[in-house]
Order: sequence, then structure tokens, then C-alpha cells
Amino acid sequence: MTDTPLGFDTLQIHAGARPDPATGARQVPIYQTTAYVFRDADHAAALFNLQEVGYIYSRLTNPTVAALQERVATLEGGAGAVCCSSGHAAQIMALFPLMTPGDNVIVSTRLYGGSITQFSNTIKRFGWSATFVDFDDLDAVEAASDAKTKAIFCESISNPGGYLTDIPAIAKIADTIGVPLIVDNTLASPYLCKPIEMGATLVVHSMTKYLTGNGTVTGGVVVDSGNFDWSASDKFPSLSQPEPAYHGLKFHETFGNLAFTFHGIAIGLRDLGMTLNPQAAHYTLMGIETLSLRMQRHVENAVKVANWLEQDPRVDFVTYAGLASSPYADRAAKIYPKGAGALFAFAVKGGYEACVKLVDSVEIFSHVANLGDTRSLIIHSASTTHRQLTPEQQDAAGAGANMVRLSIGIEDADDLIRDLDQALAKATG
Repeated sequence: MTDTPLGFDTLQIHAGARPDPATGARQVPIYQTTAYVFRDADHAAALFNLQEVGYIYSRLTNPTVAALQERVATLEGGAGAVCCSSGHAAQIMALFPLMTPGDNVIVSTRLYGGSITQFSNTIKRFGWSATFVDFDDLDAVEAASDAKTKAIFCESISNPGGYLTDIPAIAKIADTIGVPLIVDNTLASPYLCKPIEMGATLVVHSMTKYLTGNGTVTGGVVVDSGNFDWSASDKFPSLSQPEPAYHGLKFHETFGNLAFTFHGIAIGLRDLGMTLNPQAAHYTLMGIETLSLRMQRHVENAVKVANWLEQDPRVDFVTYAGLASSPYADRAAKIYPKGAGALFAFAVKGGYEACVKLVDSVEIFSHVANLGDTRSLIIHSASTTHRQLTPEQQDAAGAGANMVRLSIGIEDADDLIRDLDQALAKATG
């Protein structure tokens, strides 16, 4: 074979997957085991000392999970990846090596409601804090940093409004202040967006969504670009300074561009235990095999449904960046040329009550708290996923009381439009 890089469609099937050496099995087996037999005492000691790469215990490493880590890292263009139990776990895993008590992270105001809660409240229990900023105001993002800022966090495509982040612009700010940019790429997937190519240091996913694509399992992943110099300053002692638990080993000095990945396994998974089980990894591996095909259909359907909604007199406005009328249309064309995703919100005339009636009246759309499924999904964010937020926070996140969120699936788009038509008639009649 030539040295020509393999295409995305090939990598989504073959990256990380090799015939099983014991049986010849072509699909990655589910290695449903807790522990692994050591060759001898020296082998065991070398593994525990991080002197040799291998399998010890499935809280840390597992062959099925390892195949998934390699596949996602390859598709994102990263040096390595660490899988964990959910997208929320991935966000904590991403911050864990970076933060110490008293540190802060700069966060976009346009995030999934659960993430806003995690950054507003939960991380305070670690002694961390978050500063929320409108990421369209680049000067405000840079001004929010101080000596204790350790990261910048955003979503490539935001949930629920479908807002598109100008990743290259935010990456420049991160470089200026000397901290990693963490991008949640769940809604775009690596098919639509490659944050690492745009300057991101770390990429996180809720693999529960588009990567798996079938609504069967939860999972998360942190992908490390391998591009950040953790030893350039004293900001990140967990990666640059001696680690007491490993006899003074320095992760960055020892593992180079895989320092963050090894730390995530050897420290993060060891101590936090946010482990992805091998069966969930298997489902996600199978889902990724059709990622590009699904994302093409998701986007095609989303464009058609959003255009129809925008023309409907029962709708005030649609937030989809894939519309020509969107204020983010130019950004979409430049940064997300394959499409602006398949999740967006629209404002229903009649407000809160009309929204509730709408979600109760659909027949094909499923009213569930999920997204990225092959099935089309609908939810009223203000009364569910963003319910814990203040009205001001809801509006900033694009989840106001008059907004309904759609995750457009891969069904026949005309059927989806007919379903929304009859539901809107009942909701606003």
C-alpha cells in the first residue's frame, strides 16, 4: 500500500481494528474480563511502574476499549485518547490533570444545561471555578483570564441552539494566555469538525450521541492532540513535575506527546474510576463504522426541516446555522463546510404552553432527553435539560421558554415535516 493517508470513510472502519491474533475474529471482540494474567513478577512490576504498556485491570485498560480509543484519536487527528463512562465524565477527566484548588476555567455561555450546572456548581466541590463568557466577544474571553486560569472550554456546535464556535479564534486566545483549549465536539463529530486542526489541545465527546448513533450505551472520550508543551511553565505540575505515586516520574518528560493520555489512564481512571465497559465500547465501535454516512443524512434532513420551519407562520425563528439567513452562515461555510450539524432549536408562537403541547403531539419524533440518535428527537429544554438554570441562563444558552430543540435523525425528511406540521397545528390552533 502507498503512503497516501487513508480517507475518513476507511479509517472509521479500520482504525484500531485488527484481526484477533488468537482466533482471527474480524470484528473487535468484547474482552469481558476484569483482569489479565502477567507473564511473571517482572512483567507485573514493569506494568505497574509504567515501564511497559499492557493490560493490568479493566478499570485502567481493556483491549476492546483500547481499540475504540485508537479509532477516535485517529479520526480526530490526536496523539491518543482515554475513554470513560460518559460525556460528563470526560469533561471532569479533561480538567483533572490541569486543575488544582483555586484554579478556574473560562467557559462559553452557550453550553448544554447539564454542563452549565457542572461548571457552575459541581466543580466547586473540587475547589475549581468557572467564568462564563460570550465567546462571540473575543476581547471578553481574553480579559476573563488571570494567573489561575488553566483552560478554556467550549462546544464546537452548542446544545441546544446549534451555535457555532469560532474555534480558530478561541484557540489563538488560548495560545496567548498559555492554556489548553478544550472543545466538546459531540454535536459535530470528527466528520463535520476537526478542532485539533484548528488549534484545540483536547477534544471531548459524549460518545452516547453521534459516535454510537443508536441510543444504546453511554460513553465519553478525551482526545489529546499531543501538541501542548506541558513543561513550558509551572501551570501544570501534574504533568510536568514529579508524581509521588510513581516514584517521582514526570509524565511529560517520560511520555512526551502522550503525557496527557498516560496521565488520564494511570491517574485519572485509577483514582476516579470513570471506566467505560467493553460492551459499550463494542457498540460504539460498530456505530462509528457508519458515522460519515449517518452525518451526511443528518445534515441533509436538518437543512430541509429547518428551511420548512423558517417559512412556517407558527414559528418565530429557527436557530440553525445551516440556514442562509443565520448570522453564523459565513462561519458555517468557513469552519464547518460539510454541514452545521443536525441539532437546532426553534421558537414557537404561543410560548411555553405551546411548546409543551407540541412535544406532546408529535408521532414520529421521540420526546427524550438525548440527541444524535438515528431517530429524530424532540424536547422542550426549558422544562427539562435546562430546567435548573435561571431564565437569564436559559436565554443565554438558547433554551428560552419558547424554544423547542430538535435532533434530526435519518428518517425520510418529508415524514418529519408532516409530523411537525400536525403537531404545530395542535399546539397553536
